[in-house]
Formats: sequence, structure tokens, C-alpha cells
Amino acid sequence: MGKKWIGALTILAVAALLIPSTNLFEPREYESDRAPQSSSFSAKREHTLKLAAVQEDMNATAMLCISECSKDFQQLMSASDGSRAKADAQLKQMMHEHMHMSYVSWVSGTRSVDRGSIPKTGKNEAEAYVATAKAQVGKGAKFESSAFTALDGSRYMVLGVPDSRHAGIGVIGVIKQDIVKSVEKHQMRNLRLVPYPAEGNYKIESVKPNSTIDTTVRTGEENGNASHYHVRDVVVHFAKPMSEAEMKQVKQDIHAESVKQIGDTFVFRSKNMETEQLIPYFKQKWQTEYTEPHYLYLTNDEEDSIVPNDALYSEYQWNLPSIETEKGWNISKGDEQIVVAVLDTGVQSNHPDLKNKITEGINLIDEEQEPNDDVGHGTHVSGIIGATVNNGEGVAGLSWYNKIMPIKVLDSSGAGSTYSVAQGIIWAVDHGAKVINMSLGNYAQADFLHDAIKYAYERDVVMIAASGNDNTERPGYPAAYPEVFAVAATDSNKEKASFSNYGDYIDVAAPGDSIASTYHGSQYAALSGTSMASPHVAALAGLIRSVNPELSNVEVMDIMRKSAVDLGAEGKDIYFGYGEIDVDKALQAASTFGGTLQTFPEHVKRRLERIASKYE
Repeated sequence: MGKKWIGALTILAVAALLIPSTNLFEPREYESDRAPQSSSFSAKREHTLKLAAVQEDMNATAMLCISECSKDFQQLMSASDGSRAKADAQLKQMMHEHMHMSYVSWVSGTRSVDRGSIPKTGKNEAEAYVATAKAQVGKGAKFESSAFTALDGSRYMVLGVPDSRHAGIGVIGVIKQDIVKSVEKHQMRNLRLVPYPAEGNYKIESVKPNSTIDTTVRTGEENGNASHYHVRDVVVHFAKPMSEAEMKQVKQDIHAESVKQIGDTFVFRSKNMETEQLIPYFKQKWQTEYTEPHYLYLTNDEEDSIVPNDALYSEYQWNLPSIETEKGWNISKGDEQIVVAVLDTGVQSNHPDLKNKITEGINLIDEEQEPNDDVGHGTHVSGIIGATVNNGEGVAGLSWYNKIMPIKVLDSSGAGSTYSVAQGIIWAVDHGAKVINMSLGNYAQADFLHDAIKYAYERDVVMIAASGNDNTERPGYPAAYPEVFAVAATDSNKEKASFSNYGDYIDVAAPGDSIASTYHGSQYAALSGTSMASPHVAALAGLIRSVNPELSNVEVMDIMRKSAVDLGAEGKDIYFGYGEIDVDKALQAASTFGGTLQTFPEHVKRRLERIASKYE
């Protein structure tokens, strides 16, 4: 009896202390009715800037590759300690973990241990570079060759690293750099420099946004005013449950090839009827809440500071110090109980920098398979959020401890449907995600997807999405839905990234220009895009919920807006929203946040329920 009285008195005391002193809540502003337009520079100038961004990402990725391999070679020499037998064992393990190392030679005077093979080239460039590298290493000098293409079509370079402690010892390697070509191909699509997806793929059509009016996308620039949908699909939300007989009739009428369902919403694919025929069929014959095309979504990168020892951090990760992450880590490094879901191309779960950060996920492209990444985009996004910090390996993520939930909703081309994205959102919510990152989107509103977003929002999940890479004011979805926190991209000069979309719907901006992160194949790459900006904000939301788990999704978003550093025109603007995120300020605000008048009742209810549960 006495214990219950103590509990009751404690509850009353806490309730008295929870009354907020200020009203920090401000509703999100919605986009205006102005016609969408592009930023002031011309399409030609935009094209030139995007090409420069691609080249910068390629150069940075090549340097990341060289830096990481140099570190691995140094570790090999340290572990072998001049012993040929130890060198052989270490070399075998290193090459097993790093498949891009085609040939590696550990040399010590006249002795050597060689593994792999030197690729064939037309003019024997590889052999000549290896010979030069061995000569340079013998003199105690480092060697880096120019990139060259072998007869197998792959890009290579030769690297020689001397042992700084022992003269005459060193490691020479022939490094395959196809990752640079992969980054080029990925970024040409990601920054919409080429039509993406190409006409004819996925049995899709390019259309004017929120319509089925056909338009042909011939250039990357035209992606900014087009949406894409599966040409024989239709999404239908029936006004009332369908009986088995009615569903059988539908399947017969449309010659259904497949039917997928989430709740009362169905995705029908016909064997021979196109979307323009399917939509009027359902509208005229059946009672529906909405009937729409099945749109396609695409990939869219003053306390003492804590400076991590990750090998590539100081030289390449300009983005984290720029948003005061190092100071913010004094307040929170995250909490593994707060899970951030990544809806993307999957994640390489055994990447050396991610293998301890991944929790249960799902592959919604092929549910019989694991959510492995066959593109690199999802692994890159995940690394920005949670690459292991202070492990001397590769890069550092924003969060030290938050877990990442990989949900594969995009296929090997980097594209996926509204069905897979909606399904991914619901799965993430039902499996405990507190934050969802969506570095994907298109220019069509889909009621089907919006229903899933509302489902997550009503269950207190913070949803973050990239605005898009077409330098257009046209609202991109899911970012422009009012329940979703929309992110634009900045560069290292705190200016709008040339490719970043903008508009009244933007909440904040975050670094998105040449961001170094993890990449599939256990490698590292630099990518640019609002796809890279969005996970910075998702990670911040995870840190906020870690330092103060009682905050609602509305309060978390409000804190990120209010703590942002104003950029551009004074106050909220179309390019940066409320400004660029500031990790330190946001976590300070979260740690002292007492609630607002609007959210006070729910805030108190959650707090009292926690306290009362201790005395049951």
C-alpha cells in the first residue's frame, strides 16, 4: 500500500514539473501555388555543374580507394613484422576481404610473397607500373600510378607503400577501381544527367506529374518535369471490402497477371490492358476511394569536439564537422534501442564498417532473399547514418550506436514502385523503427503511398525524405507530403548544391556534395545528391530520440527546424527551409525540451505511463 502511495505522489510531482514555459511548436508551412520553376542559372550551366559534381565524386572515390588500401598495406606490414610466413597468412586474409585487390606483393629485400595476378594490358602498362613501384618502395618512397584500363575492360591503378620502420620492406598492389566507373554511372543517373529510368525499362511510361498524359524523356534535364508509372498497373483503394466473387470478376475483366494487397488497397497488373484503360474501368464499374497509376520512385547522398580515429575521417569527411557533429557527440552518441529504417537498395550487412550496426530487415523486391545491396546506394546512405565510429576503419557515421534496419524497396537498377515503398514503410513501423529515411522519390502524388505515410505518422514515426536532384521547384514526393520532413542539399561552402530541388515544402538542408561513405564490395565512395543529405537528418532524428525518447515525432521535427542555422534569405526560404541542421544545437534543445502547449497532454501521458509502470 505504501509503495503505491509513493508512486502516486511521484506522478503528481512530475506532472507539476512538466508544464512548459514557452511555446516552441510551429506548424509546417505548405508550398505556395506558384508554378514550379528552376533555379536562376540556365539548363546548360546546371548541366555543367552536375558534370563537375560527377567528376569530383569520381576523383574523391579514387582517393578514398587509395587511402584505404594504403592503410591496409601498412597494417599488413605491421602484422607481418618482417616474417615471410606471417606476411603470407595476413596477405591471404586481406585479399579475401578486399576483392578489388587483384595482385599484391609483399617485398623484403630479395624475398617476396605474391598473391593474385597482374591484369593483361595492351602495352604492358601494369607490369611496367609494378616494376616502378617496387623500385620506389625499395628506396623508401611511396608510388601511385595513373589509372589505366586492362584488356578485361576494368580500371586499375598500381600502389606502392614502403614500411616506415624497416628499410627495404614494402607492399605493392594492383588495385581494381571499377568502383570509380560504378560511381560515374550511378551519379549520371542520380543527378539526372541521363534519362532515368530509360524509356522501355520496367514496362513504364513517362508522364506529366499526377496524370497519365504521355511525355518522352530524352535528357536528364527533362526528368525534372516527369513522373513514371508501370504501363499495365493500376492502384485501387476500394470504398468497401470486395467479396471473393467480385474480386474474381475483376481479375477476369482485366485479364489480371498479378494482384498485390495492403489493407483495402490493391495493385493490379493486367496481361494486356494498359493503365489508361484500367483507370476508367475501375472508376466506372466499382466504388473506389481512389484509382491511380502505379508510380515508380527512384534513388535521390562549445565543448571539446570529439574527433574520431576513422582512417578516412579527417581528410575526406568535411560534412560532419560542418554541422557540429563532433560537439553534438558530447550530448549523445545514439542508442541501439532507437532503430533507423533505410528504405533503399538494401545494405551490405557484412561491410567492415557496418557489420555490427545492422538489425533485422526485409527484401520487398524478392522476399525470399536477404536485403542485400546490389547497387551501392543503400550501403552509402546507411554509412552516413551509422558507419562504425572510432574503429580506425574507413569512415564515421553520425550515430555511434543507433541500429540500421535495411528495407530493400529498390531493385538492382535503383528503381522501385509506390507499392514496395508503401509496403516498406508499414513493415518498418510494425517492426519498431522510430525513424525512416527515404532517399528516393518522384514528382507524382500517390494516395496509396500517402496512406502508408499517414499510418507511420499516426504511430509516432519520424519520416525523412530527399527532395530530389533536378534543380526544380516542382514538389517531389514523398518529401512534399506534410507528414514527411523534406531535405535539400548544401555544399562545403554552405551554399545550395547545384542539383538540389527546392520549394516551400523544404524543412531543412544538410550536406549532400561529394559525401564519403561506405559502398558495396566492402569499399568506400564519394557520392553527391539529396540522397546523401537526407540520411544526415535521419541520423540526427535518431540521436534526438536517443537523448530524449519521450519526444513525439512532431517535437523531433520541430527541434530540427528550430535549431537549424539560417542560410540564404533571412528566415525560412525555398532553398534551405529553416536552414542547415546543427547537431549540437539540436541535441542541446532535445536534452532540455519540456514540451509545448499543443503536445503537452500527450507528453505528460507518456511520462506518467512510464513512471506508473515501475510501481505495478
